[in-house]
Amino acid sequence: MGKGKLAKFADMESYANVFQYPYSVVEHVPFEMKGKWREQYFHNDNPIVLELGCGKGEYTVELAKLYPDVNFIGVDIKGARMWTGATQALNEGLKNVAFLRTNIEIIERFFAEDEVQEIWLTFSDPQMKNPRKRLTSTYFMERYRKFLVDGGVIHLKTDSNFLFTYTSYMVEHNHLAVEEKTVDLYHDDNLSPLTSQLLSIQTYYEAMWIARGLNIKYIKFRLPREGQLEEPDVEIELDDYRSYHRTKRSSLDKAK
Repeated sequence: MGKGKLAKFADMESYANVFQYPYSVVEHVPFEMKGKWREQYFHNDNPIVLELGCGKGEYTVELAKLYPDVNFIGVDIKGARMWTGATQALNEGLKNVAFLRTNIEIIERFFAEDEVQEIWLTFSDPQMKNPRKRLTSTYFMERYRKFLVDGGVIHLKTDSNFLFTYTSYMVEHNHLAVEEKTVDLYHDDNLSPLTSQLLSIQTYYEAMWIARGLNIKYIKFRLPREGQLEEPDVEIELDDYRSYHRTKRSSLDKAK
């Protein structure tokens, strides 16, 4: 029988690669490593890449193994899930991996200006009814700007047609530079070799979605530091909730 949540949380309290600052305590506990991740944790000058909404941390760990000269930080509020990746990283002696348990709504409190080079968003909740909660919304883009280098890279890998379409409209509406884009990741022969290598990593749930016949979509774009960002005013067809093992919550077929 696997460990329960309480046992996993107890483990992570002692993990050197895990930093826990949920919203409930962060107001009262300053994060002194902000702006000093390289100096105080990684002990190198390598680029820093975040995976926001990392879940079990599978993607964070596999990226770290693929690129040992890059520092990776997985961020999520679900500590019991994060335990899996954090434990694997420790067991395999991966020094270029860290995990931050916090709410992504306050992510800018943990990183200083220009401290992060890239952001990965892997299979984020599409938040079809609430644009402000979408991790590719302009609401979050403004947060990312506070610590991402000027023109820093954002990757979105998703099975959600809604989130992919919304993000594409957001990028187009704000004239953000697109470097790669595909609606069928594993059947696209036009991707660059580097992108194909990066995107070859599959999580457990991704493999399940592929087995069910869902196309995996990907877009890579750059976020400039300056310029006003605006939300796209378009209606997008909702995903079929059966793809997520959920029942449909309303009679709506489209959302903005």
